[in-house]
Amino acid sequence: MTDLDKSSLLEVIDSHKSEDIITVLKQQPLAMREGVKEVCVDMWGGFPKVIRAVFPNAKIVIDRFHVQKLINKALNKIRLTLKINGLKNRYLLMSNQANLTSEDRSELELMLTASPSLRIAHEIKEELIAVYNSDITASGGMRQMKKWLISARVMFGSAADTLESHIEEICNYFTNRTTSGVTEGINTRIKLIIRQSYGFKNFDLMKEKLLACLFK
Repeated sequence: MTDLDKSSLLEVIDSHKSEDIITVLKQQPLAMREGVKEVCVDMWGGFPKVIRAVFPNAKIVIDRFHVQKLINKALNKIRLTLKINGLKNRYLLMSNQANLTSEDRSELELMLTASPSLRIAHEIKEELIAVYNSDITASGGMRQMKKWLISARVMFGSAADTLESHIEEICNYFTNRTTSGVTEGINTRIKLIIRQSYGFKNFDLMKEKLLACLFK
């Protein structure tokens, strides 16, 4: 658990079970927990239960990059089904088109020209990025996401169904544009600390070291 404003590690829990997470987090004062306004998470099914039990006033925000990751995974599956192999092709397809060089864009265009269905799927993926990057309110985001899901369902099937089941939490993003990028960065640093420490004898020692290094 991290504080996104301070880029600080707050807690490390030795369990993935929602009941264990709730027990540990409820050790914090209720007044503090009631003050939490948003909790940004991925789409793991246990998180809503934890948030409702521990942070009664918090909105759940599904991290936009986990949404995009799910759609990229579905897009890559289409690529492999069409037998368009190669790491470069994967890179061209997965990357935001705005981040590609002119040479990359030319190669991408050749690939999409050879497969109209892949072009449609790629355009839908880019439309999702455009929705996220647009300057709209939460209600506007909801309208745009629902509209996007109509076409997304045709190409991405179950992935689009998964997003529809989380639509409210996904669209909560547009209120404050909160992401878990800070948490992802801290997680990378945690992996580095563990590697440089050559492991730990037990969880408590690891937790003490991580909090000593990453708590602010």
